[in-house]
Amino acid sequence: MESQTILVVDDEEDIRNLVEIYLRHEGYRVLTCSNGAEAIETLEREDVHLVILDIMMPGMDGIQTCMTMRNRYHLPVIMVSAKSSEMDKVHGLTAGADDYLSKPFHPMELVARVKSQLRRVMQFNPLMKQSYGASNQQEGEESLTVLGLLMHTASHEVFVEGRPVKLTPTEFAILELLVRNKGIVFSAERIYERVWKDKPFESDNTVMVHIFKLREKIEENPKKPLIVKTVWGVGYKVDRD
Repeated sequence: MESQTILVVDDEEDIRNLVEIYLRHEGYRVLTCSNGAEAIETLEREDVHLVILDIMMPGMDGIQTCMTMRNRYHLPVIMVSAKSSEMDKVHGLTAGADDYLSKPFHPMELVARVKSQLRRVMQFNPLMKQSYGASNQQEGEESLTVLGLLMHTASHEVFVEGRPVKLTPTEFAILELLVRNKGIVFSAERIYERVWKDKPFESDNTVMVHIFKLREKIEENPKKPLIVKTVWGVGYKVDRD
């Protein structure tokens, strides 16, 4: 199997080099950039499977870079930052990151999260080998529907009342999990285990933020959701038709 490509974006050379050493040891192909603009240029010419993105960079910072990437690409993003408060984490996830890791971190924890993200993407979208943003319906496509929402599982397309909606890989995976299991309530911890394919890393806020962003995209009124509902004190569900 061809090595998966990881793009590491950080303005600190020592961190780039350290992360690259650990990722290469695990068999990944690694590309590195020192700023957001360079990262966007790299994505335009390279097949990248996952991005590790620092927030605090000069010029185009990680938040701006992530938002720009989300308008063009559907690939996992892990944000890293010296900012470690819950609000900083929420800010990063709201910008479109799939996971968030505070500095200083152990490189093996970052490697574990990289593996978790890549397992999740391949588990939920196995036909997308090179580009996670493919837009054409593919052979063997499965369609899921609920309340005016249509999902194409292989091409990663989502439509609400015929209107195309762009979801991140994590948002898509959460929605697919709930739609496939209509009527079943999933706790935040269980969603994390099923979607991230790993034990929760302080999962409550992570899942909550992704649910919030998902509702903003698919619900007519995110404050009164009709598709992804909250069961207070328990978790989230999609009702049966």
